Amino acid sequence: MQQEVYRQLAQTLDALPNRFPPTRSGVEFRLLAKLFTPEEAALACTLRLEPAAAADIANRAGSDLRETRSTLKRMVAKGLIDIKKGEGEFAYALRPFVVGFYEGQLPRMDAEMAELFEQYYHETEGGILRDTPSLHRIIPVGRAIPLQIDIHPFERATEILEGALSWGVRDCICRKQQQLLGKDCGHPLESCLVFAPVRNAFDRSTVDRAITKEEALRILRMTEDSGLVHSSGNYRDGIEYICNCCTCCCGIMRGIAEYGIMSAVARADFQIALDADSCTACGDCIERCQFHALSLSGAAVDIDLARCMGCGLCVVSCPTDGLHLERRKSGEVSTPPADIRDWRTQRSSRLEKAGSIP
Repeated sequence: MQQEVYRQLAQTLDALPNRFPPTRSGVEFRLLAKLFTPEEAALACTLRLEPAAAADIANRAGSDLRETRSTLKRMVAKGLIDIKKGEGEFAYALRPFVVGFYEGQLPRMDAEMAELFEQYYHETEGGILRDTPSLHRIIPVGRAIPLQIDIHPFERATEILEGALSWGVRDCICRKQQQLLGKDCGHPLESCLVFAPVRNAFDRSTVDRAITKEEALRILRMTEDSGLVHSSGNYRDGIEYICNCCTCCCGIMRGIAEYGIMSAVARADFQIALDADSCTACGDCIERCQFHALSLSGAAVDIDLARCMGCGLCVVSCPTDGLHLERRKSGEVSTPPADIRDWRTQRSSRLEKAGSIP
C-alpha cells in the first residue's frame, strides 16, 4: 500500500515538464520514500505547479484542513514544496524533482540518499537531460568576452547578481552527493549562489548561508579561478541561482561527460576563437576545458566547436591572451525562454508532441 502512494507521486512528478522517468527496478520509489512520509506523498499528489491555498488543497485531498496545514508546513520545512504569499494567506505549490526539491535536501543528504540518487541517475541514463529546452544553460565568464561585444543581462553573471537585494551561498548538492560516494573531485563545496529580489531572504535559511553582494561576487570569481562552469535556469528573467559546476559531479553536466548528451545543458551564445599568432601551444587551456573542445596537435591549439559550450574558462587560463569568446553565427543558438513559465510551456509542448508525458 505504501509503495502505491510513491508510485502515484512518481507519476505526478513525471507528468511535470521537468520529468521524473520510471526505472525497471523501482529505485525511484525508495528515493521518494527517503524524502516523503506516506502522508506527505499522498498530499503532494494533489498539488500543482500553480500555488493554491491550504483550504483548496484540503478539498482536493478530502482531508481535514488543520491536518493539511500541518503537513504542508512540515513539507515546506523539509524543502519538498514551495510556499508563496497568497491573498491573505500562504499558498503552496508542487516542486519538480530536479531542478526542484532535490536541491533542497542538503541537510538530509546521507550515504543512503547518495546511493539511491546514483542508481536512479544511471538507470534512467540521465533521461530528463535529453528533453528540450534544456534544464540549464551556460553563463559565460564575463572576463572572456571582448568589451566591444554587446551582451544581454541574462548572459552576464555579475549583472544578474547586481540586480538582487539579498544573496546566499550553499553547498553544491551534486558535489556533496559524490563525496558521500567517495568521489571527491577537489573543487570547492560551498559554491552555489542564490539570490532574491527582496531583502533578508536567506537570514533564517537552514540550507543557505546569507552573504553580502560583495562576497557573492568574490565567490563567483573564486569559482572561475577554480575552473567551475557557471550555469543557471534556461530562461532570461526571474533567475534565482547560479550553479558553479564540474562535469565530474554535476548531475546535469555529467550527462555530457558520461552519456554524451551535448544538449544536457544549453550552450551560451558564444564560442571560442583563437589568435594563432599569440598561441604558444602551452596546453593550459586544454586542462581547463571540461568539455574536451580543445586539443593540441601542432604549433597551436585545435578547437572542436561542436563541443564548445561557450563557458570561457579556457580564455581566462590563457597566459598569452590567445583566446577569446565571440558570438556564434545567427541561428546556431536559440534565445532562451522568457521566464520559468515560458520554459514550462515550451517543454510541455515538445514533450506532448513526442508523446513523452504519461
